[in-house]
Amino acid sequence: MLDFADIIGMAGVSCILGSYFLLQASLLQVKDLSYSIINAIGAILILYSLSFHWNTSSVVIEIFWFTISLYGIIANRIRKKRGVKSSKKTAKKE
Repeated sequence: MLDFADIIGMAGVSCILGSYFLLQASLLQVKDLSYSIINAIGAILILYSLSFHWNTSSVVIEIFWFTISLYGIIANRIRKKRGVKSSKKTAKKE
């Protein structure tokens, strides 16, 4: 029988697999903020589950999964800031 930690972990797996399906179905793009956020949430939920049912290899991959997702979130914010700044520069020139 699944305990609470297992249910949370399964929700995390659903997030990661769901976002990958949406990517393959062209409903999300790799650079979409939501893709990185869903993956980060999934990794956190799986890490929560792993804190109760330890598996070193799984913990390592989920830490990297979260870190890469966090990179994607930050990169998305930087791209948006650069886009806003370049729009402002263009507006000033006109």
